Amino acid sequence: MEDQGIINKVANSGIVSIDLEELIPEREEAFIDIKDQLFHGLMLKEKDFRAWVKEHDWTAYKGKNVALYCSADAVVPTWAYMLMASSLRLNASDVFFTNPENLNAMVAERALSNIKAQDYTDKRVVIKGCGDREISNHAYVVLTSLLVPGAKSVMFGEPCSTVPVYKQRK
Repeated sequence: MEDQGIINKVANSGIVSIDLEELIPEREEAFIDIKDQLFHGLMLKEKDFRAWVKEHDWTAYKGKNVALYCSADAVVPTWAYMLMASSLRLNASDVFFTNPENLNAMVAERALSNIKAQDYTDKRVVIKGCGDREISNHAYVVLTSLLVPGAKSVMFGEPCSTVPVYKQRK
């Protein structure tokens, strides 16, 4: 009998592996709390706010994902966030209106919006679960929701050791 050597059954299985660490870029984060610009912690004075926006060093946010939010219980006009976003856009990697706790989820959602679900139609997909950095559960939920309508199956883990998540009915 002829020796065929070691056969990598995982590589020959037709399983497509998706690594969220590769899909979601790792960037520094920055947070801008507009409460620091409120007059008596209650309201925004347009003239003062515009002066702050003009004088602020927006280059400090170069290449970062920036969350804009207000931690004070105040009504902040929409244009204030728009003004900050327009100043940040030339420097920041991405700008979001969200609290610090949700920034990772929003970054993931934006990155995953570029996935073409039809590329995974009738494929067996493993979403890689181990990595060097923490990926939000939100990213796994969004990706699973994108894949389920067309994929033959969706699994979590590594191709050699997976947890079944979804299997298409025959």
